[in-house]
Amino acid sequence: METQRGHYKIFLGMAAGVGKTYRMLQEARTEAEAGRDVVIGYLEPHGRVETVAQADGLEMLPRRRVTYRDTTVEEMDLPAILRRAPELCLIDELAHTNPPGVEHQKRYEDIEDVLDAGIDVFSTVNVQHLESLNDQVAELTGVTVRETFPDSVLTSADEVVLMDLTPQALLQRLRDGKVYPPERVETALNNFFKVENLDSLRELALRQVAEDVEAKRVVAVPTGRPEDRVSSAVPQAVGERLMALVSARPSSQRLARRAWRSAQRLGAELDLLYVRKPGNRNNNQEQLEALRKLAAALGAHLLVEEGHDVAETAARVGARRGTTYVLIGVPRSTKGLRRFGVSLPEKLLEVMPGVDIRIVADRTKRPEHLDGGEE
Repeated sequence: METQRGHYKIFLGMAAGVGKTYRMLQEARTEAEAGRDVVIGYLEPHGRVETVAQADGLEMLPRRRVTYRDTTVEEMDLPAILRRAPELCLIDELAHTNPPGVEHQKRYEDIEDVLDAGIDVFSTVNVQHLESLNDQVAELTGVTVRETFPDSVLTSADEVVLMDLTPQALLQRLRDGKVYPPERVETALNNFFKVENLDSLRELALRQVAEDVEAKRVVAVPTGRPEDRVSSAVPQAVGERLMALVSARPSSQRLARRAWRSAQRLGAELDLLYVRKPGNRNNNQEQLEALRKLAAALGAHLLVEEGHDVAETAARVGARRGTTYVLIGVPRSTKGLRRFGVSLPEKLLEVMPGVDIRIVADRTKRPEHLDGGEE
């Protein structure tokens, strides 16, 4: 008999200290009091007294010690969770990167194993760790987040609970010593925890959850009975398929993320097309591999095609893939007599009639006073 996959609930916040782990523990205690078998697989309370108190009385599995490069760290023990096989397991900080030598590179992959074993999971994460928001978060806050996770993890979760807190309330919690130890407060206030950063992150979190709700399109009938829960099954736009033209430049990763979010809003598939000159198979392998990893994280399709002309190749591939929408980066300026040639956007309009063409701007070059929201 096939094991039914566990129920996945994620507590999402705009930043550290909004109460994700505290709320997760509160709900877990309620489940335990109702008679469910609940264990803590991994908890990171960051020394917060109130959070630690919420874990009191719940079974906590010991961490395992992993040694890497002469350093020993304590990590979640995935095999121990699977052996214990509780009904519900709490796993904090799903975007965490594991050290080499354990089952998976990322904790969200560990959670997949737990869910596949039929165990329900409660987990936590902050919105800035979403892969598709990586560039936008860096632009808004000046901080590049190194630990990311695929957006598909969030969109495929059964439930997402947004822990919403005003920036002013979070800053007060920080000053009161409820987020970090006193010696770290001033540094945090002068860096990541600026009110403008928190405003931006809160907006991203609210928008993300709103888009997630829209994507799922689930309607709850007022009786609240499980058998009365129905899906509205609203059909997606017919035939939409996006293609982003990427190259060996690092800016292509920014384009890919923007294209993916556009595809999500349209309910469409996304292809990333990399056109390689014939005979240049060994060039730009590092950037190509980075694009492969990004495509895998986003759930996009990376297509590598040989061709002398980017527009002609895009037209050929687009006809095969049913492309309806093409996104490109800002074309590099040409000099001398080349400026009289046909530009890439013009050539695409010529060879791909009926297909929408969009030039995606580089927001890092936008003046601050013109800064606005996501399209």
